Amino acid sequence: MAWRVIDAEGQRWLVQPAAERRPNVRLWQLMLSFRRAETEEEAGTLWASYPMESSSKSSLFEAADRLSDETLREILAERLS
Repeated sequence: MAWRVIDAEGQRWLVQPAAERRPNVRLWQLMLSFRRAETEEEAGTLWASYPMESSSKSSLFEAADRLSDETLREILAERLS
């Protein structure tokens, strides 16, 4: 199930947040997954990091909830260009 659904680039996109922690780093980094709604293929998934970090995954996801749809569209547009 998608966390958020946005319309961008003439298509419907399913957006899902994820938290990534790299080796030897204490903070979690916000990652966003964008997948076209019309396809179930994993190959169609675009990943984008977002400059948001936290020592707590739950705090990171709470902050992600405050991202606007317009911000998500901008991130997706950057990733598609």
